[in-house]
Amino acid sequence: MNQLSKLPQQEQQALTALAAKVNKVFVTGAGGFLGFAICQRLIAAGIQVVGFARGEYPKLNEIGVDTIQGDIANLTQVIKAMQGCDLVFHVASKAGVWGSKQSYYSPNLNGANNIIQACKTLEINALVYTSTPSVTFAGEDENGINELAPYANKYLNYYGESKALAEQAMLAANSPALKTTALRPHLIWGPNDPHLVPRVIERAQAGRLKLVGKQDKLVDTIYVDNAAYAHILAGLDLVSVGKSAGKAYFLSNDEPITMANMLNKILACVDLPPVTKRVPAAVAYAVGATLETIYSALNITREPIMTRFVARQLSTSHYFDIAAAKQDLGYQPLVSIDEGMKRLRESLS
Repeated sequence: MNQLSKLPQQEQQALTALAAKVNKVFVTGAGGFLGFAICQRLIAAGIQVVGFARGEYPKLNEIGVDTIQGDIANLTQVIKAMQGCDLVFHVASKAGVWGSKQSYYSPNLNGANNIIQACKTLEINALVYTSTPSVTFAGEDENGINELAPYANKYLNYYGESKALAEQAMLAANSPALKTTALRPHLIWGPNDPHLVPRVIERAQAGRLKLVGKQDKLVDTIYVDNAAYAHILAGLDLVSVGKSAGKAYFLSNDEPITMANMLNKILACVDLPPVTKRVPAAVAYAVGATLETIYSALNITREPIMTRFVARQLSTSHYFDIAAAKQDLGYQPLVSIDEGMKRLRESLS
């Protein structure tokens, strides 16, 4: 059985249609969680893939990706690596909640501008950008908002700020010669997740996992396969219809869930007890602000256990209306949260 036949029928159809339109696809951040999932699908469809990443990722070579090591902040390297490609997935970025302005602006904003410039130089006419819902987050509840919601008027970290500027640059670059779209997946998780899942489990095992705020708020998440599928759909649209050109889209599993429920589902995958301890939202925010001040004064580079951004993220709602992605991209989540948790448990056993 080939790898393509193992995917859901809708995904097989999208990949087959994409393979008829493109020959060689460029993926930045190819060795990362989402980037690798996208590469797997492209390779399964018989599409030649050039993976661009900072480090060495033998797993990319193992599945047949032509891997090039480089820095997206270096325009010359990017142009050289993108030669001959006809579709770009720009997934790479510096994530996280702590670090200097330059450490985020260089890869996230300068890198995005380099990808845009390289596409123009090489006359590549389709570019899918992986953005984030953090571009609209100003520390308040986001209850079912859609893409009409404005960019935040203030940001609690350089990640959200740099991604917002990069997204705006991407959408502004849209033209008949270069079609661009931006996707905003929220809280990607699943087997081999190097971020959310291990952090939750590690903190729970250390007795340091707590809920923030008295009230449980709803949040959206997205299983990694669904996020990758949405990217394939966006790429297909740009090289065919172009309905998504110049637009941004929220993406999720379309199953808003309380943060407590989501965390406890993850903990159950490794047979850990549910989290019950709580800390008031105001206290968490004050602790975050204090730690940020101390860490900045002492030039400590490691991430504080709490920041203002994390305190606000954990005590506010984040769920989105994804009607636009359904309508323009034909997106529907193919893997439910419960099915995803079954797969996650199997991967962790």
